[in-house]
Amino acid sequence: YSETAFLTAERGDRAYEVRYFSPVAEVPFCGHATIATAVALADRDGPGRIVLHTRAGEVPVETDRDEAGPAKATLTSVAPSTEPVAAGYLAAVLAVLGWSQEDLDPALEPRVAYAGARHLVLAAATRERLAALDYDFGALRDLMLAEDLTTVDLVWREAPDRFHARNPFPVGGVVEDPATGAAAAAFGWYLAELGLVRAPAHVVVLQGEDMGRPSVLGIELRPGEPGVRVSGTAVTL
Repeated sequence: YSETAFLTAERGDRAYEVRYFSPVAEVPFCGHATIATAVALADRDGPGRIVLHTRAGEVPVETDRDEAGPAKATLTSVAPSTEPVAAGYLAAVLAVLGWSQEDLDPALEPRVAYAGARHLVLAAATRERLAALDYDFGALRDLMLAEDLTTVDLVWREAPDRFHARNPFPVGGVVEDPATGAAAAAFGWYLAELGLVRAPAHVVVLQGEDMGRPSVLGIELRPGEPGVRVSGTAVTL
């Protein structure tokens, strides 16, 4: 499993402390484990609002259920931000990925984006470049640890509000994360910071397709709201 969520204590009515662990490390926030946790709690206690107290801060989650499909959960992230990437560091990451500057979409500049965890956002110029993921696991892990990154968020823009994503996760001991709600939240703010979307906005991210484990994440930006909303579905097994 990419991440496992552990509820460590109850903090009142439908409020819990939570910690997230990958196979080899603890991460401060994991979006899809949050979605899955909320769905599991909705299955047990009924749909509604829960609050998760994470290492990154307080994350409210709304759950609802459609009788015709799986339960849906929508989280609201902690306050997001972005920061530039040093040219030398970017060159090192591209080399480890086997990418060149020409492989990048010039309209989507590389940045580190945060919405509970730090992700390096790199936009591929073509879907073919995104599909051909083959990287040096140990070298990328070491580069990511140096900048406290949780994943590298590799994206390709199909349309202004529709993206495909892949998330290498070697710092967690996983080659690729099939669904990354934390990166989706950070990416939503990245788009807003670059002026590529303006609230109110809804963006779709398709992830896991190249792994044979497809998922759909919905990103929502609301005027005046400090966090980014991310929606997804999950099923209990």
